[in-house]
Amino acid sequence: MDKVEIKQIGLAEIGQLQDIGKQTFLETFADGNTEENMRIYLEEGFTADKLTLELTDPNSHFYFALLDNKPIGYLKINFGQAQTELKDKKAIEIERIYVLKEFQGQRVGQILFDLAFDLAKRINADYIWLGVWEKNPGALNFYKKNGFVEFNKHIFKLGNDEQTDIMMKLQLDNNQ
Repeated sequence: MDKVEIKQIGLAEIGQLQDIGKQTFLETFADGNTEENMRIYLEEGFTADKLTLELTDPNSHFYFALLDNKPIGYLKINFGQAQTELKDKKAIEIERIYVLKEFQGQRVGQILFDLAFDLAKRINADYIWLGVWEKNPGALNFYKKNGFVEFNKHIFKLGNDEQTDIMMKLQLDNNQ
């Protein structure tokens, strides 16, 4: 694979973010969910208004993984009050790492994770946390391989279906 580039996403890329967000979510979760629940989530979760709010929040950062200037994956991280649950000043949340299906297994997800890890170290965070659907063994294994451990569970609503996410945490050693 050619060199993957990382670029922080701004409002100018909102259309590309909508496209890759919808496509990767559909590729990842369509098999395990009803069409109706997927439709509801995709319509509500990727509106221009919602993404504009997220992109303009100084405590949320989005990054594209680009190959030949085309997005093949993306990362969303949250700091402070932008975190979805814990809102710990000494932590960052990885809210999303998604890679187009055709590029999975080619280290793109690892490149995006490594960026989040480096950003967490740079701000001297104590830990990184995230939530992963309990029926997504690939993601669970990816995070375990990167040192995350389970610490809790929470409910993620997809359409009218309440699903269980495994909450995972990676403790950081800020002395390295």
